[in-house]
Amino acid sequence: MVSKIITLVGQSPKSWEDATTNVIKEAQKTLRGITRIMVTEFDVKMKDENVDVFRVKAEVAFKVEHV
Repeated sequence: MVSKIITLVGQSPKSWEDATTNVIKEAQKTLRGITRIMVTEFDVKMKDENVDVFRVKAEVAFKVEHV
């Protein structure tokens, strides 16, 4: 088996958990054979000294399909 890994960035105004859920939902819409999703970074965008957006960077691994 061969896997491919891509990086996705999810955002949410609520939490890192919501941002992670957004990554998972979007990945499931367009990728088949997902084997792993690993969050590699957490950060926030600030606005007027307050948290504006929670962001996560995630690596999504999925099987390469042979045709």
